[in-house]
Amino acid sequence: LPWQAALGCRAAQVLMQYCILANHYWFLVEAVYLYKLLIGAVFSEKNYYRLYLYLGWGTPVVFVVPWVAAKYLKENAEGGMGCVCPCTLSSPQINLLIFMRILKMILAKLRANQKGYADYKLRLAKATLTLIPLFGIHEVVFIFATDEQTTGILRYVKVFFTLFLNSFQGFLVAVLYCFANKEVKSEMKKKWQLWKLDH
Repeated sequence: LPWQAALGCRAAQVLMQYCILANHYWFLVEAVYLYKLLIGAVFSEKNYYRLYLYLGWGTPVVFVVPWVAAKYLKENAEGGMGCVCPCTLSSPQINLLIFMRILKMILAKLRANQKGYADYKLRLAKATLTLIPLFGIHEVVFIFATDEQTTGILRYVKVFFTLFLNSFQGFLVAVLYCFANKEVKSEMKKKWQLWKLDH
């Protein structure tokens, strides 16, 4: 039935917007968590775990529900497509600010230990490049360039970078923070040797 197809399409659109916003807010959770670790804040993880869950999964609801209501009212009144997606109301700007603070802290620590590390600029560049996918900083580049505003070659560039970076972001984070980690590699090596001994 046509009304069922339209309802399914709208439900999929709402779910997609929720997932995009949840992705943004989990970037924010990662940024806040890392910032707390770097400033050496002493806090109980149990107290903040629930807050992180609410921030990551709950905050998107605050934006999606009014968006759905406004979209529904506008479609009924005008018969058009309705409102702009709520992604521009998300957290990339906050992540950018936290990112800048963290880089400032890393630079200060690297400069303090400059005698031991002559390549501190290289280390800063490496830290910067590894934090970009973790915090979703690439989202800031095109956040204000909506699909309606971009035309021609800029639209293709935006779509390519957005799809490419969003598609491989989880993979990049896994490689940089898990598989390239020395502790993880040594643990995997131990597990592999134990498995070889057992078999």
